[in-house]
Amino acid sequence: MSSFQSLPGEKEVIILNSTDNGKAVVVNDLQREFGNFIAVKHISFEVARGEIFGLLGPNGAGKSTTIRMLCGLLTPTGGTGTVAGYDIRTEAERIKNHIGYMSQKFSLYEDLTVEENIDFYSGIYRIDPEKKKERKEWVIEMAGLREHRQSQTSILSGGWKQRLALGCAVLHEPPILFLDEPTSGVDPLSRRQFWDLIYELSGRGVTIFVTTHYMDEAEYCDSIGLIYCGELTAIGTPDVLKTELMQEDVLDVLCEHPQDVMDNLEKLVGIKEVALFGKGLHVVVEDAKTATGTIREFLHEQGVQVSRVEKILPSMEDVFVSLIEAYDRAEQA
Repeated sequence: MSSFQSLPGEKEVIILNSTDNGKAVVVNDLQREFGNFIAVKHISFEVARGEIFGLLGPNGAGKSTTIRMLCGLLTPTGGTGTVAGYDIRTEAERIKNHIGYMSQKFSLYEDLTVEENIDFYSGIYRIDPEKKKERKEWVIEMAGLREHRQSQTSILSGGWKQRLALGCAVLHEPPILFLDEPTSGVDPLSRRQFWDLIYELSGRGVTIFVTTHYMDEAEYCDSIGLIYCGELTAIGTPDVLKTELMQEDVLDVLCEHPQDVMDNLEKLVGIKEVALFGKGLHVVVEDAKTATGTIREFLHEQGVQVSRVEKILPSMEDVFVSLIEAYDRAEQA
């Protein structure tokens, strides 16, 4: 049985199944088929206890299917895995007792108030009556919902619903929290505030497994798995993925009319990809030094004023786009 054990002012200590070997999640050759369609293709990875792990990929890549298998909501058609030391095939009900789960739809009852939603989930999780009030007040404070506790959930903004859903997911103090596209459909400020809450939970020792298609959110994770077309194409820390995964260089190009010149830039020798990035372009090249001169010369010939061409550390978006391009080229070949 999992639990938080702490004294006032001390960090909680999480106890998992003794067979977990320090790993919150272990997946080996996991696969899920729907008829002739393979949604998840032989993926393997591990998530350390207390880690924030991000599964990053576009819509339809297999993220939600993966998280549903790990939560015991969907049976794999191939491979093995454990969550909190319990087998995802044979011990799904035990897994459900040791995790919190939040979907992008938030799973709230719109006709109930904030407090009533919390009371309902307290009953679902069978929280001890003596502890119920304490946990409810903790959730309300953690989520900043004090002024909204009597508000009907249907009138709350997306950001407030998001916080309430997170609070309900951790009412029973699970050692592992699964978040499936939790920031989808909310504004950037709410996304940032939500990640502050995730960091707070992580600081208490909770393992966080989050799926997202927002490339910038990957920067907040301790480790990232990049998934595309059901396949895990890369895994590692953000720094490792950005510095070791890409063989190409990335140039930041700031010039006039970037959208008008990007197609012709991509045709130049030594340039592999060109993408709009903010007010400029990110250009993936074989060699930064050679390409810098080529780009400046070309833009000068076109009468386009150039403010900057410099090599930069690739963003997670650069890394992921590069991987997708390489995957698609391999599939076409």
